[in-house]
Amino acid sequence: MSITITVPRDAVALGLGANRVARALFAGAERRGLDITIVRTGSRGLLWLEPMIEVATPGGRIAYGPVTPADIDSLLDAGLVEGGAHPLRLGRPEEIPYLARQHRLTFQRCGVVDPVSVEDYRAHGGYRGLEAALKLDAAGIVAEVRESGLRGRGGAGFPAGIKWNTVMLAQAEQKYVVCNADEGDSGTFADRMMMEGDPFNLIEGMTIAGLATDATRGYIYLRSEYPQAFATLKEAIANGIRAGVLGENVLNSGKAFHLEVRLGAGAYICGEETSLLESLEGRRGIVRAKPPIPALKGFLGQPTLVNNVMTFTAVPYILQHGAKAYAKYGMGRSLGTLAIQLAGNIKHGGLIEYAFGITLREIIEGFGGGTQSGRPVRAVQVGGPLGAYFPHHLLDTPLDYEAMAANKGLVGHGGIVVFDDTVDMAKQARFAFEFCAVESCGKCTPCRIGATRGVETMDMVIAGIRPTENLAVVADLCDVMTDGSLCAMGGLTPMPVMSAITHFPEDFQQRGPISVAAE
Repeated sequence: MSITITVPRDAVALGLGANRVARALFAGAERRGLDITIVRTGSRGLLWLEPMIEVATPGGRIAYGPVTPADIDSLLDAGLVEGGAHPLRLGRPEEIPYLARQHRLTFQRCGVVDPVSVEDYRAHGGYRGLEAALKLDAAGIVAEVRESGLRGRGGAGFPAGIKWNTVMLAQAEQKYVVCNADEGDSGTFADRMMMEGDPFNLIEGMTIAGLATDATRGYIYLRSEYPQAFATLKEAIANGIRAGVLGENVLNSGKAFHLEVRLGAGAYICGEETSLLESLEGRRGIVRAKPPIPALKGFLGQPTLVNNVMTFTAVPYILQHGAKAYAKYGMGRSLGTLAIQLAGNIKHGGLIEYAFGITLREIIEGFGGGTQSGRPVRAVQVGGPLGAYFPHHLLDTPLDYEAMAANKGLVGHGGIVVFDDTVDMAKQARFAFEFCAVESCGKCTPCRIGATRGVETMDMVIAGIRPTENLAVVADLCDVMTDGSLCAMGGLTPMPVMSAITHFPEDFQQRGPISVAAE
């Protein structure tokens, strides 16, 4: 009887030698006459333990990690195929504290299933949400999404049900569903993990969206830096068509949904939905003025539902278990779970799915184990490169849209980047301006010119040249960019800049006294 051993093919695991581990495992088993089957899965998100392999035993899966090719002989000699004792043995993965404490609704199958197998996906509860959706009319599907409290996980936090309802009510011969998979924020990787580890969850969510909006065609706009995700998605879509879960007759329902993957060209601005649509149509990625909104006039001028990966992948659970089951997680107006990505100077970086309301301190200390360097945490950036820097005294802020906004921060895509006490916050403020200057689409003056002048002015502050006057110029620039930019690229760049000045004034005072009001 063949023993099944899973080896991740997630990009992080591959970078840490997962393919070499798989080859060494197969060769070692062959030398010992062991009959093993190696299944390449995604990652469970314990990135400091990758590559983490798992062996199927009568008592459940047993995990080992981090495994290198040099460990394979000792693992096999210790009885790996029976789940034997070894210094790298982690036990049942679901009992590892990092995983056991989580609320895995969206990521329940990631790292468990063969990503490109429709049969494995269905064996682990997949397509139950679509089956439930097929029993409802479009309004019924939208009602479930609305009552769940799901908000867009791409950063803005707009209620998904309202957007879905707008597209559903729009009149057109052709509508579209577009997935924004241009995951470009620093410290974020949840979309990539999902697409590489459980792509059918995304496919199912987008198919349900097609039913809800009467859209028969869908596109996944994927960032070019994700070649493994691109290959996995293409293979999964092809297998889905063969299995009848995509195409002209989805699950023999008479309903059609066709899906394609399109690669971007590496522009951060194409994470903004209108720039994405411009790129998808074959033009340069430049922000469109709104109105009209994409829900009414989007791809090719037709009503288009644009959501990101984490929004679509929350939908199958909602339809399978009901809106109330999803809404019981979270707090206030932030319901359900959030895919939290913990990165930077952190001991245990990885993916954490947890209900809204957990504090930054609980994530960094309880899950992350503090800094990798062992030095004190000084600053935490939440929400990507345009998110605010939070100081130590704000770490008890809950991850909740309203609570973060009250502290002049944002949840964004759930990325958290940790810095220890060696960070220079004046340089971080400069980086925010520089990032905007490089990544701006150039359409509006406040973003294009404001960010460039911001870099120049911060350089003078850092050099100690008239710091009081130049920091006043920075504050004025930030006001103009916030109020005058066409999109969040320029509109949010002031958030990291002003949060650094407000919360870490000593880093600017080192270059001279400052007189910028902390607002």
